[in-house]
Amino acid sequence: MFKVSMEKECTCFKRSKFLSEQKFQTQEEAHEVATLMAKEMTRDFCKNHAFCAIKEDDDYIILLMS
Repeated sequence: MFKVSMEKECTCFKRSKFLSEQKFQTQEEAHEVATLMAKEMTRDFCKNHAFCAIKEDDDYIILLMS
């Protein structure tokens, strides 16, 4: 099981359709979702922050960048 989680939730993230934690059967699926979340939040949804997906052990963490 592979997990994707949001490190810190800004107000924009809380209003988004994304869940703060999700679990996946494959690492590829977790990587794809983490990357998509970070890109979509940075580019299309949150106008105040940038987001970055990093791999930590077998899980992915979405970091809120200033």
